[in-house]
Amino acid sequence: MKIAIIIGTNRQDAKTRKVAKQYAEILEKYNTENLIIDLGNLPADFIVSALYENSGKNEDFNRFQQQVETSDKFVFIVPEYNASFPGVLKAFIDGLKYPGSFAGKKCALVGISSGPMGGNLALSHLTDIFNYMGMHVLALKPKLARIDKNMAEDKITDKLYLDLLESQATQLIGF
Repeated sequence: MKIAIIIGTNRQDAKTRKVAKQYAEILEKYNTENLIIDLGNLPADFIVSALYENSGKNEDFNRFQQQVETSDKFVFIVPEYNASFPGVLKAFIDGLKYPGSFAGKKCALVGISSGPMGGNLALSHLTDIFNYMGMHVLALKPKLARIDKNMAEDKITDKLYLDLLESQATQLIGF
């Protein structure tokens, strides 16, 4: 079983990337193969060179498609942008083959926000999209609110947050 951890933003200095690395460490503790798919590494022109009539024509984007196709399960680390999730994540999803990329697969969602809601609306919106696409979404969705106050030296420090991520990871492995 291979779990892909998707960094749901292309912002280079994002806390999302740090949380994804910490999540990978949790999965490694359970001897679970994982890889990080970093949307910050998407081709800059993918929205015009890899979507719709250009599907399959961008070799750099095709590598992302291959990583998705060869993964069994997913963890989406999702920052809240404007009461939803980043547009680059939606464009990435739209660029993948439909319905085969996610249909019948399973995922877990983790929300991140600098505010008090932990990305609740973003996770709700994304859950609706994945349900439409036929992907099964794990019920436990940690919402890491006020992330700036709950990290130090690029690591989550809040014990509850760490416990929630650990619990989610073990549930996803058995899901």
